[in-house]
Amino acid sequence: QVQLVESGGGLVQAGGSLRLSCAASGRTFSTTTMGWFRQAPGKEREFVARIAYFTGITDSADSVQDRFTISRDKAKSTLYLQMNSLKPEDTAVYYCAAWRGPSGRAGADYWGQGTQVTVSS
Repeated sequence: QVQLVESGGGLVQAGGSLRLSCAASGRTFSTTTMGWFRQAPGKEREFVARIAYFTGITDSADSVQDRFTISRDKAKSTLYLQMNSLKPEDTAVYYCAAWRGPSGRAGADYWGQGTQVTVSS
């Protein structure tokens, strides 16, 4: 099992920035990819970004490209999401996720508890 704990959410004005962190523990050596999803009120969960844990290759949703940057610190087993130029439509609960094998945008094998991000206009 892999445990994921997010932090860094909060309230920010439109145009501002936040950095989310996700600390991984447990069988992290079995993790191939880590990433972020989000779910806004009344909407389905959607893919935000992912990063191949060992190669660092990234993939992001079109809606956040050029604004959000995903990164990881292997030594600290920590995943980050730097969010810039935030918009009200970025308001959602953000979930850290991890995959054991091939990753996809539809879902993941492990999930954090989520952290709320609220962007005011």
